[in-house]
Amino acid sequence: MDEEHEVQVDPAINFSVGISSTEAHILLEQYGRNELPEKHKPKWLIFVEQLWAPMPIMIWIAIIVEAAILNWPDMGILLGIQFTNASIGYYEITKAGDAVAALKKALKATATVKRDGKWAVLDAALVVPGDLVLLASGSTIPADCVVNHGIIDVDNSSLTGESLPTVTHKGMKCLMGSNVVRGEVEGTVVDTGKNTFFGKTAAMLNQGDDELSNLQKVLLRIMIVLVILSVSFSLIVFGYLLGSRVAVTEALSFTVVLIVASIPIAIEIVCTTTLALGSKELSNRGAIVTRLAAIEDMAGMNMLCSDKTGTLTMNKMVIQEHTPIYKAGEDQYSILRYAAMAAKWHEPARDALDTMVLGKADLPSMDHIKQDEFMPFDPVVKRTEGTLTDNKTGDKYKTTKGAPHVLLKLINPDQGKNKEVIDRCHHDVESLGKRGIRALAVAKTNNSGEWELLGLLTFLDPPRSDTKETIRRATEFGVETKMITGDHLLIAMETARVLGLGTPIPNSDQVLPIIQGPDGLPMLDKETNKPPADLAEKYGAYIRPGHGFAQVFPEHKFLIVQCLRELGFKTGIPAMVSTTHQP
Repeated sequence: MDEEHEVQVDPAINFSVGISSTEAHILLEQYGRNELPEKHKPKWLIFVEQLWAPMPIMIWIAIIVEAAILNWPDMGILLGIQFTNASIGYYEITKAGDAVAALKKALKATATVKRDGKWAVLDAALVVPGDLVLLASGSTIPADCVVNHGIIDVDNSSLTGESLPTVTHKGMKCLMGSNVVRGEVEGTVVDTGKNTFFGKTAAMLNQGDDELSNLQKVLLRIMIVLVILSVSFSLIVFGYLLGSRVAVTEALSFTVVLIVASIPIAIEIVCTTTLALGSKELSNRGAIVTRLAAIEDMAGMNMLCSDKTGTLTMNKMVIQEHTPIYKAGEDQYSILRYAAMAAKWHEPARDALDTMVLGKADLPSMDHIKQDEFMPFDPVVKRTEGTLTDNKTGDKYKTTKGAPHVLLKLINPDQGKNKEVIDRCHHDVESLGKRGIRALAVAKTNNSGEWELLGLLTFLDPPRSDTKETIRRATEFGVETKMITGDHLLIAMETARVLGLGTPIPNSDQVLPIIQGPDGLPMLDKETNKPPADLAEKYGAYIRPGHGFAQVFPEHKFLIVQCLRELGFKTGIPAMVSTTHQP
């Protein structure tokens, strides 16, 4: 991860040793539950809202008019339409809400917390600032915490887009929503719920939830136009009847009937029923529709802003076929075996790199290899090393894997062809870096005990198998796709190139992606925490042409989407169903 993404804290912070249940209760009252604030509407209010939208209000006016002229049959029909429509909308909304609530309950997070001097597994929503929590491999970080001691690898992909874990040590902050992939430490909770980095981001992204949907705006415009025309023409008719010496009561009764007949009071129930059928069809395909109007909003979308890691890509590093070789007789097969020997290959993988290597290497062919010693990854040494014995030949040697620049320090530049190998490795790493492809170097000691660089294993977080086709089909339907990620600029460019996000190069099947960095992007106002007033005018020319944006923070993502909306695009973003901790 880039250094700018590392969050440092005051080294003088008081690391927790655990608090009592009494203290925790007081702090819970003070800071609230450790969960993101959600808007919960009582079901009766949801039903009432179906009766008090712009369209139903027009039906209520018609009902009042019918009651005024004592036209009970028509009034009864209108009441039936009104409550039938409200019931359909209420049923669909509450059904979707219940499904999401059940899913959240099934995904409820827990945390291992030290209370009253004892470790206990608690509901993560009860964690408070000052708690001592256990951050262990495979667990989700329940709140913003500071590492008390030791080292862990943290997967921040959901927050920053970085595919590889970040090494986090004493005094560094790890954020809610991240996952521990290796190591075990104790941490002090510093922020919970809405005060966490994740909570502030979620609050920012939830702005504008109460605004009218596109369907409601369209129906409202249609209704206003039709009502104005209907009333205008009906008044003309009313004037004509009065001029023809028709009784005022009879003329008024006829005019009211004409107005009611000409206003499309059934348009709401027709739309609601149609959307309800669409919601049922989507649910059969595994989609949860929380608002019926969202179906039409999605259908009218013409701009899709998508994260990269885990959405467009697999969020899983995969070894590529291209393998630079620096020693004669070696190939990808042998280098993978030597890389596996620099890991505990008889045990479960300890991190993402070990998972990648051990999943690809031919482990059964290594049964005759004995690992005498193992040096695990250390943030100072930045490599792993295995001391091995070949039981078939009796040969003893060492293998190591790590970052190329780290392993090159082991190679003696004055020894034989090493100078040439070092130059080739530097060139290959630079060339791969320009394409956003990472490399893992592998080395082995020779008979003289000197290190020799064998080659590079190249790896990348590849796109999902259906991503490129999905983007192509979206483009055919008039939906433009923009990739927004916190990952490195070069990685974003390579991913965009592979996915076909870019301007087609003439006489070629390749594209030229325009990936913008964070320097030209807007920021929220520090005082009001709101977007700039001239967002589209000032930043539209920078944001509109980009096929993607890299090294951005969630604040940038929100403002990019907001700018595109102000430019007139109906913009959508892929989203996950939330737990109590993740929006």
